[in-house]
Amino acid sequence: MINEDPRHIRISEFDYPLPDERIAKFPLAERDSSKLLVYRHGEITEDVFSSLPRHLETGHLMVFNNTKVIQARLHFRKETGALIEVFCLEPIEPNDYALNFQQTGHAAWLCMIGNLKKWKESTLSREMTVKGHSLTLTAQRGECRGTSHWVDFRWNNNEVTFADILEVFGELPIPPYLNRETQESDKETYQTVYSKVKGSVAAPTAGLHFTPRVLDDLRRHGIETNEVTLHVGAGTFKPVKSEEIAGHEMHKEYISVSRGTIERLIAHNGRAIAVGTTSVRTLESLYHIGAMLLRHPDATDEQLQVQQWQPYEQSSETDGNFSTPSAVEALQAVLHYLDRHKMETLHTATRIIIVPGYEYKIVEAMVTNFHQPQSTLLLLVSAFIHGDWRKIYDYALAHDFRFLSYGDSSLLIP
Repeated sequence: MINEDPRHIRISEFDYPLPDERIAKFPLAERDSSKLLVYRHGEITEDVFSSLPRHLETGHLMVFNNTKVIQARLHFRKETGALIEVFCLEPIEPNDYALNFQQTGHAAWLCMIGNLKKWKESTLSREMTVKGHSLTLTAQRGECRGTSHWVDFRWNNNEVTFADILEVFGELPIPPYLNRETQESDKETYQTVYSKVKGSVAAPTAGLHFTPRVLDDLRRHGIETNEVTLHVGAGTFKPVKSEEIAGHEMHKEYISVSRGTIERLIAHNGRAIAVGTTSVRTLESLYHIGAMLLRHPDATDEQLQVQQWQPYEQSSETDGNFSTPSAVEALQAVLHYLDRHKMETLHTATRIIIVPGYEYKIVEAMVTNFHQPQSTLLLLVSAFIHGDWRKIYDYALAHDFRFLSYGDSSLLIP
């Protein structure tokens, strides 16, 4: 059952000592040679990641997040010599990722600004050559939105798209806790081998361990694979600074799920193994979207966006005409919604926060890395394994596991 009020969870209860030397600054040479901690019904064993398929039963569905990290950091130098970093977070105009990347001349993004105090009213500019075309890229700062700003980018060559500019002059935003500069090798190692859809500013790092060999081995073991898209926002690195989790605001993240994926989930009785916390958030959000549609079949696109505490409020609502739907019922409601609107893919957003007491609806097992102390990702893991996270993290610390984005992996089966 869900706690009466999970907002009062104290983040200090999810702390543990993480020495800097335990943080993996670089990946291993072979992605699938990392260690794998296997937590199964309270028991812990360890193996190598390439053996993952042997720890899973035939007939299950594994879901991956196929988002691709964009080179989202752009640097401008003012005439005074001051360096300004513009970190593209999410598209505003147009607000569709694919359309924004295709723009030729103008694109607007919500951005974080590094060295903001040095950027007053002036327009930043940078001369560049992209695909043989010389152009000037300008950045004009607009309104402030929380800790971010509206930024209008303009360039004077219609042969060049915004995606081209990012590809050539953008820098890959590796996690700040790696405490090092981005290197050329990160362009390959900080992407999953199955990444396809550009939009993330952080990698879905649980997927970094997979290789074509492991993916083939999964299929040989009778594990079906499928994909969703969640574009990871910078909020994934945002520390929880409030004493109680109620004071932490989750950033909006954009998700896409195809009709085919929903059909495969239904065929698997609404159950799946999620690769990474981003796939977890997507799948669980999908359930709550379906639950919303069962209550309100005419819900608008905006109403379908999952709000931070919606799952807890939804579960506490009781009336004689509505009972908690099964995963299959919720997924069928999403399918009916796509049918009514003649859509092949559900495009929406989520701010879901998963904390201890949350009742998982779709995810039955999880592949994930080892997360930062006092993070929302650690709360998500704790919720999944019914509070047994310390046992796992104590074991990992005692047995030389590597932590965070480039670190080792775990398979969690509650």
